[in-house]
Amino acid sequence: MFTGIIEGFGKIADIRPASQGKVLTIDTEFDLEGTRIGDSIAANGACLTAVTIDSRRFSADVSPESLDKTTFGKAKIGDRVNLERALRLSDRIDGHLVSGHIDGVGTITGKKNAGNAVVVTVKVPEDLFRYMIVKGSVAVDGISLTINRCETNIFEVSIIPHTAKLTTIGFKDVGRDVNIETDLIGKYVERFVTGKRGVSIKASGVDMALLAKSGFL
Repeated sequence: MFTGIIEGFGKIADIRPASQGKVLTIDTEFDLEGTRIGDSIAANGACLTAVTIDSRRFSADVSPESLDKTTFGKAKIGDRVNLERALRLSDRIDGHLVSGHIDGVGTITGKKNAGNAVVVTVKVPEDLFRYMIVKGSVAVDGISLTINRCETNIFEVSIIPHTAKLTTIGFKDVGRDVNIETDLIGKYVERFVTGKRGVSIKASGVDMALLAKSGFL
């Protein structure tokens, strides 16, 4: 589990094929002291398991599923990535709960200045957009952000100077793809309410009347 608060940059130093997957080697700008083999590290929001660690470098296996669902399918040596090590139970949760399981890829369609912030517009597929609401949370390349506006598969987020300086969102141009993880809670709510995957509304005890009575509608 992660928070979406980026620790620092990494740079892809090597990409090797491994059966149908790949092995990524990433150089980090911070020391990995205290990180052990088997620990989770989110790279651009994708949860990776460190299989080798050497001071400021680690390697991780990337499965075919991850290559298909994330921007790592098109990754190149030299690409910079956002890095965050796994949340400890004693940590503050300054962002929001992020699983590191990427739902899909979005594309930056606009960037404009708004005061001291940069407003970034991202287009996503309908199956991701359905979980987005104004003032809801979204992780973009692993960065915890608040949605300012959303309509027809498009959402906007405001990037403050601190975030632009310390994460990849600051230098990614229009047309670049980004990893998207939608709000975890929204997916569970949808499953309980709609009865997807064999869970009936009646059996769960949750229905529209109960949600309305409880103030959720």
